[in-house]
Amino acid sequence: MKIQWLGHSAFHIETTKAKILIDPFFSGNPSFDESTRKDAAAGLDYILLTHGHGDHVGDTIALAKETGATVVANADLAAWLGSRGVSALEMGNTGGTIHLKGFSTTFVNALHSSAQITEDGVSHSLGSANGLVLHFDDAPTLYHMGDTDIFSDMALIQELHQPDIGLVPIGDRFTMGGAVAALACQRYFKFGTVLPCHYGSFPIVDQTPDLFLAAMEPASTKVEVPAVGAVVTV
Repeated sequence: MKIQWLGHSAFHIETTKAKILIDPFFSGNPSFDESTRKDAAAGLDYILLTHGHGDHVGDTIALAKETGATVVANADLAAWLGSRGVSALEMGNTGGTIHLKGFSTTFVNALHSSAQITEDGVSHSLGSANGLVLHFDDAPTLYHMGDTDIFSDMALIQELHQPDIGLVPIGDRFTMGGAVAALACQRYFKFGTVLPCHYGSFPIVDQTPDLFLAAMEPASTKVEVPAVGAVVTV
């Protein structure tokens, strides 16, 4: 499996059977490297969304229309995207699993909100915020936490899914900060590899993973901190 961090919470995942984007926030993302966009869209099969905030939905509508990729999202968010011209949709909700080409994705809890304000100034609730657990036919199980705080039922996610790879928000203010994120990883999970995210983009979130790295020491979990656009092979 190849995992490419595209800045903020955006990731490109590639296995032998599927090419996937998660939370493709490109336009307006201060940390996004525009030179990576073409490759990220090439041959794209799926776009997976954790929740409806603009810094996670990002370029989904344009990418879906450009590539024909299927968008996988919470039912309310999927319906909203459908009203904006996205035709290939797979909708689910918390606790549900969708079986796709070469993998399945399960919607799990996240402690966060999910809404957008449209051009007319109206705020639209877009369903629950979720984390996504991806079980692959040919690769380790991956858990993108979405935007969340720590919560004790993370223990159930570990028990039910036993994820090998964690994509973990650490930037504080809108999610758990580095020290709390490290506690979540160490208390509730048995990750083999962790990649921190949701930092280093906007000035009001933490700019470095230093607090997370310090709190993860000593730890048996391998922490990968790629530069934006770099690929980690797991």
